[in-house]
Amino acid sequence: MNCVSRILVCLLAGGGDGFIIIYDVFRPIGKERYTFPSVGTIALNNRHRHKFSVETVLWYPLDTGLFTSSGTDCLLKVWDTNRLKPADEYQFSGLVNSHHMSPIATKHCLIAVATNSSTVKLVDLKSGSSTHSLKGHDTSVFVVKWSPHNEFTLATGGGDGKIMLWDIRNAKGSLIQFDKYNGTPPQENFEHSSCIAHNIAVNGLQFSADGLYLVSCGNDNALHLWDTTTGRNVGVNYISVSNRSKKSLQFAVSSACNRDLVFMPNDTKRNPCIHALDMMSGKNLYTLTGHYSSMNCCLFHPDFHELYSAGMDRNILVWTPKLDDTGYSSLTRKIKRAIRKTTSASECKIDRKVSENGAMKFNGAEVKDLLSPVAVNPLTADSWSSDEDG
Repeated sequence: MNCVSRILVCLLAGGGDGFIIIYDVFRPIGKERYTFPSVGTIALNNRHRHKFSVETVLWYPLDTGLFTSSGTDCLLKVWDTNRLKPADEYQFSGLVNSHHMSPIATKHCLIAVATNSSTVKLVDLKSGSSTHSLKGHDTSVFVVKWSPHNEFTLATGGGDGKIMLWDIRNAKGSLIQFDKYNGTPPQENFEHSSCIAHNIAVNGLQFSADGLYLVSCGNDNALHLWDTTTGRNVGVNYISVSNRSKKSLQFAVSSACNRDLVFMPNDTKRNPCIHALDMMSGKNLYTLTGHYSSMNCCLFHPDFHELYSAGMDRNILVWTPKLDDTGYSSLTRKIKRAIRKTTSASECKIDRKVSENGAMKFNGAEVKDLLSPVAVNPLTADSWSSDEDG
């Protein structure tokens, strides 16, 4: 008897209405797929859902049997994936801006939670309680991120413009407080002589895959690269990227690639896009366009080298690796067949030239199956609901 197993690659998505959807984003090699089905939904009529916007959704690092979510209803929920019901939940006094679990931890099971208070809460899943707090920020904490290299190292960023690196085994004070001037501010910026990483709120943090570097972004439209061993600003000259988000902003850093890339959403209504920046040089290598409104989330999958992005247009796009010539030829033939159904052959014109961002052009418009955004729309996707009251 032959036993055939199917790989299930699941993507969690949370929305402004409090819904959570699980998508199956597995795509077999050599097969094109333009939409992805949902395999589970915590729908709007579900009594267990978040009452307001979901700010963060995160898989349990060890398996997909659990996932966590948090939002502006001041709740952190731990979900049983199979039943799609909360296994536990935690109430906080303020809005939950973001939360994160260590992807490598073996000696603790802590969730770091950033709220509108100036302290970072650490929730222990094993004991079901908030074990202790990290005090150091002056205002709200917007983002928390565990190191992928050291399970006890946590980075935090807040509305005070500060970024702190903590060893959670010693909560009396931070290990490092990053200073964008490396201790020597220019005279014209002497008023910022206090140790700050950004002029205003820090709302995004991402470690490099080896944990040696940390990338930060803030409402000053700046990105900085930090050496986590010394705390120094590396001084990479990134382009200015519009960042108007008053909440945590999820950007992505690639891993297992020829070079580390920073995928940063450009929060503009007229021309929403994602800039792919070389992490070490700051060079803008290419730009991804496909969303119809501003974006607030990017996620990189290191195994498939795919990028997922979401925005205010309520779409999730999957950006696939660049195709070789054979792939472009196959795609070209399929486009021709589709066009011939609606137009005459004399009107069909295909230009296979590659533009600066690697996308193919058809009649002057870019066809992105490099870069082919595969739409996932939570309003139209088939799914089963978890509306269980028993």
